[in-house]
Amino acid sequence: MNTHVLFLHALFPLHPGTGQGVGSIDLPIARERSTGIPYLPGSSIKGVLRDAAAGKIEKDKLLALFGPETGSASEHAGAAVFGDAKLLLFPVRSLAGVFAYVTSPYLLERFAREAAFAGLTPPALPAAPTSDGWCRLAPGSTLKLGDKVYLEDLDLSHQEAKELKGWADWLAQHSEAPVKGRLCLVHDDVMGFLLETTTEVVARIRLEDETKTVAQGALWYEESLPAESLLYSLLSLGSSRKKAVAVVLDDLKPLLGFAQMGGKASVGRGLCRLKLGGSA
Repeated sequence: MNTHVLFLHALFPLHPGTGQGVGSIDLPIARERSTGIPYLPGSSIKGVLRDAAAGKIEKDKLLALFGPETGSASEHAGAAVFGDAKLLLFPVRSLAGVFAYVTSPYLLERFAREAAFAGLTPPALPAAPTSDGWCRLAPGSTLKLGDKVYLEDLDLSHQEAKELKGWADWLAQHSEAPVKGRLCLVHDDVMGFLLETTTEVVARIRLEDETKTVAQGALWYEESLPAESLLYSLLSLGSSRKKAVAVVLDDLKPLLGFAQMGGKASVGRGLCRLKLGGSA
């Protein structure tokens, strides 16, 4: 089974919803149980690409890649396996440089470990910030404002890490996200704080047609990952289980590019650019 890294760059806010909430946010985003880090389920990626395949590839090839329709699911499994899309870079408003692409030692370590499964070799990992009041920047970063970096309500002292320049160049090449000059490595505890407090939360309402006032009970809050978020998934391709139908990675490439992921597509959520890491 061949494994590849699939980058998802959110061009619009992304709502990988859970369907319900128990706190002040009615429609929160999905988060990993153990870490609280947002993610996009692999089933969402598979479903979107399966829909995109209709009309682009022949039906037998589609069934070999994604499996039969639900009523015939017991016949065989699909050859393509989609992992959950995990967060790698989180965009945070910055007083300098417009926004920062924030990551943490844990996020980089996890990505490097999983990229190795796909035969990719990212740059060496930088040293972690010395404390939660510090961050690390690449040489020439646009985020510096004097001796501080200002992210939302946080003001952090900064240290230089030459390894981050390599990461910014590598990620810009493989994902095509606007990483250069914006990469910022923060303490894992600061990352957790930002993921809890700086996601996008908007109020939605439904108006009564006659009075143009809010309908009874029709006010709710939705959470999304901000535009420019960068996630990645592991895409594995095994042998076809459909007789006389072979599949290769090139069969999936026409399905990549731009795709609508997550919920709330009718109100402009979820347009992403999908790119295989290491591909031209």
